[in-house]
Amino acid sequence: MALMDMMETVLEGSGLLELWETLAPWLALDERQLIFVFATPVFIAVTLWEYLRIRHDPTRMDVPEAIRNFALGAGYQMTELLFAGLIAFPVYAFLYHYRILDLELNWVTGLLTFLGVDFCFYWMHRSSHRIRWFWAAHVVHHSSERMNFSTAMRQNATNIFNGMWIFYLPLAFVGFNPVWIGIAYALSLVYQFFVHTTLVGKLPRWVELVFNTPSHHRVHHGRNPGYIDRNYGGTLIVWDRLFGTFAAEDEQAPPEYGITRPVHSNNLLVLWTHEYRDLFRAMSRPGALPLRLKHLWKPPEWDRESE
Repeated sequence: MALMDMMETVLEGSGLLELWETLAPWLALDERQLIFVFATPVFIAVTLWEYLRIRHDPTRMDVPEAIRNFALGAGYQMTELLFAGLIAFPVYAFLYHYRILDLELNWVTGLLTFLGVDFCFYWMHRSSHRIRWFWAAHVVHHSSERMNFSTAMRQNATNIFNGMWIFYLPLAFVGFNPVWIGIAYALSLVYQFFVHTTLVGKLPRWVELVFNTPSHHRVHHGRNPGYIDRNYGGTLIVWDRLFGTFAAEDEQAPPEYGITRPVHSNNLLVLWTHEYRDLFRAMSRPGALPLRLKHLWKPPEWDRESE
């Protein structure tokens, strides 16, 4: 079967996509991107609500930075819109064509899709902190020294080229429809938008035990020694508890937001590319090729002199 036939099979019966094609036939979006289109006005409204409550606190809100964060998010959405269908989706369609199982969408497979996507997100997110090539794209999300809803929009336009989407490929090969995977992923990101705030304290114990919460995610954005590389979960925090990466927020040690090597620039291109520049600069130093290539998959703090 030709690649386009595979893609049409995957998209068959997509109601949200048909709705969008009716509203805007000149622009083709998949369901995942369509969810973001409808969610963005909600994100803006909630950000304005938060702004009214923290606007007088410069440690929590800086209007130029908030606008810049949404611009970073727009760049991310644009490259996803233009290139995801060319780069990632054909691979998903190919693997789904040769899938192991034929799974129909029902409550059980829907729940398994959600759990599978969240599990893959955990490992993708963990890898994006511990593998420098992936960190080069993810670092922009952590480079702000403030925590508010606009920080959630602070994403890298290079994500689609960086390849972090490969972590979800096994789900398509097992037999989960890529459309379901995309929807589950988009809904997870919508949920995660709401954990980027300082206005919500700790939630009831059972919620904190199972779900990613603002308290848990504040830890994730902290650069305090005890908070670095903790709480990678997307919707659920159970993966961190299972795999030993969980840390609770300590009210006596509030998170200091940002990265250990701050980037003092307001230029979007610099924010998107500074870690790639440092990565390739490190790789360009004289030495054996295998050692130079190690910079790609070693942790961000690794250096050749450390071995």
